[in-house]
Amino acid sequence: MLLVIDVGNTNIVFGVYEGKELLYDWRIATEKNRTSDEYGLLFEQIFKYHGLCPENVEDVIISSVVPTLMHTLSAMSIKYFKREPIIVGPGVKTGMNIRYDNPKEVGADRIVNAVAGFEKYGGPLIIVDFGTAITFCAISKEGDYLGGAIAPGIIISSEALFLRTAKLPKVEIAKPDTVIGKNTVNSIQSGVAYGYIGLVDYIVEKMIDEMAREGEVKNVIGTGGFSSSIASESKYINRVDKLLTLDGLRIIYERNK
Repeated sequence: MLLVIDVGNTNIVFGVYEGKELLYDWRIATEKNRTSDEYGLLFEQIFKYHGLCPENVEDVIISSVVPTLMHTLSAMSIKYFKREPIIVGPGVKTGMNIRYDNPKEVGADRIVNAVAGFEKYGGPLIIVDFGTAITFCAISKEGDYLGGAIAPGIIISSEALFLRTAKLPKVEIAKPDTVIGKNTVNSIQSGVAYGYIGLVDYIVEKMIDEMAREGEVKNVIGTGGFSSSIASESKYINRVDKLLTLDGLRIIYERNK
C-alpha cells in the first residue's frame, strides 16, 4: 500500500492506494502543536478502525504547505510506518515544467494538483482549489505550469467579517435560495456564497482570455472543500474532483519510485 498525505493549513487529507485504486481517504484537522507520536497514534487508530495494518504500507509520500509539520510527519512516518517518506519539493521529479519567476515559490499543493489535472484531463486547463486560500492554476497544452492567482478562502473571509464587525453574527456557510436576503444571516450567506461565485468566474474568465494562445480551455476543475457548492453555480467549472491532490501524490510517487 502507498500512504499519501497532503498537509493543508486547515486540514490534513490522507489516503491509502493499492496500485492506482484509492482504498480509503480521510480528513483530520491540522494541529501544528501535535507531536509525531500524537500523529502516529492517530494514524494507527484510523488504520485499525478500517482493518488496515500499518506494516502493509510500503511507501509514504507527503506534500505540505505547513513547514513546521514537515519534520513532524516525516518522523511519524519513519517511527510508525518504518518508511522514509518522499517529500514533494525541490529534487522530486514531477514531470512538469514550472514557468514561474521563482519555481520554489509555488506551493507543493498547487504543483501536485497541476500534475494530477494534466495527467487525468489533459491541457490546457485551469484548476481551482477551494482550501484555506482559493488557488487558481493554469496549465498549458504541453503540460507546463503557467502560474495563477491566490485569493482568501471562504472561511477566512467569513470569519474576518464576524471578527471585524460589532453586530454581524458568525453564520454557517451556506448558499441561500435567493441573492436578496430577508434577514441578516441570509444576507451574509448570500454575500459570501454568491460573492465567491462571482470572484471565481471573473478570475477564470480572465485566465481563459490570457490562455487563448494555448488553445481552447475545455476543462476547469474544482477541488477542495467548497468546490461542489461553488461549481453548481459557476459558469466555467465543469468538473469537480475532490481527490485530485491525492491522485497527484500517487502520480508523483510513481515518477520517483
